[in-house]
This record gives sequence, structure tokens and C-alpha cells, in this order.
Amino acid sequence: MTTPNQQVRRATIDDLPTLISLWKEEGLSWETLEKRFKEFQVVEVDGQLVGALGLEIVGRDGRLHSEVFAYPEIADDVRELLWERAQVLAKNHGLVRLWGQFTAPYWNRSSFDYAPTEVLSKLPSQFAGDPHPWRFLQLRDESASTMSFEKEFAVFKEMEKQRTARIHQQAKVLRIFAGLVVLAVCGLLVFWVLAWFKARHQIPR
Repeated sequence: MTTPNQQVRRATIDDLPTLISLWKEEGLSWETLEKRFKEFQVVEVDGQLVGALGLEIVGRDGRLHSEVFAYPEIADDVRELLWERAQVLAKNHGLVRLWGQFTAPYWNRSSFDYAPTEVLSKLPSQFAGDPHPWRFLQLRDESASTMSFEKEFAVFKEMEKQRTARIHQQAKVLRIFAGLVVLAVCGLLVFWVLAWFKARHQIPR
């Protein structure tokens, strides 16, 4: 679905009335979701909100949840847009995995797999779910991600070390400069005092 007046964006407080209406139609806990509306990405067509999808992020894991649509006949088209948006957000946040419990046929084609026991052990406890089985999508290698983070942190530490060394060096130069200024001022004061005494003795009485 591509139209000239189509927009995929983060939900704003102005979207809440429509979102609440859609959540109620789907039988979702709208009171809870209302407080978390910033997790939602929405599709707007000709100024009308036609679909929304929640993305909850905990650490390096993300959970897709609470999808709603204004028109069931275009649900998969809207899902496609929201799924593309979710993947971009996941990449921008450096996520390792995405989780979901959707049962719509569309998600069978989106590379989500049923999570085996060893993977389920990595499911964040904050992700509240329904009785449906958990599915997951591995976005990138977890160990490589950890190594990348450690490498970036090491580079950051080295940059901070160099910055601190530069600050100390600059402070040292400033102290030396300040000392020279003080010596110069003292020298000028001595010169002025001596010149004043000399000039005073040379004044005819």
C-alpha cells in the first residue's frame, strides 16, 4: 500500500482518541496501553490513522505487541509498513532479538520462529504476554554484539584518557604561563619602583 498522503511515524498524544477506540475494539487493555502510547508506531493515510503496532524495548530485546487496524481488509498492507518501520527502529536501537506472539498468517512469512527452551530463557521478564507461544527473530549474533560493545567502550575509554591527558597538559601550560605573567608583573613593579626612586633623587631641590 503506497499512497501520496501516507505516513509511518511514532504515535503522538493527538493519536490517543483513535488508538483507544481501536484498542477497545480489539479487546486490549487500553488503560495500560494509554500510558505507553509512545511505544506505538502508526500508519496515517490521508490524515486518518489506519493501523498501529507497539514496540517495547528492554535492553537489547524488543517485543512487538498490540497491533490494531481500522480496516481489516488492508491489515496486511498496513502490517508491511509497520514491520518495515519496526526493523529500522530495532536496528537503530542495536537490538539483538525481536519477540512476538501474533497469530495472524502474515507473521508466518516474516521469518519469526517459535522459540525453543534455550532461547526462551533469554526472554526478558518484563515482557508480559498472553498464552500464545512466543516467537522470535534473531537480528544479529549476540556474542558479536557484545564484542562490538566492548570494543566501542574500549575506544571510548581511550578517547577519554587522551582527552584527560590533553586537559592536564593544557592546565600545566596555563600554570606556567600564569607564573611567567606574575614574574613579568613583579619585574615591572620593581622596575617602576626603582625608576620612581631614581627619578625622585634626580629632581632638583
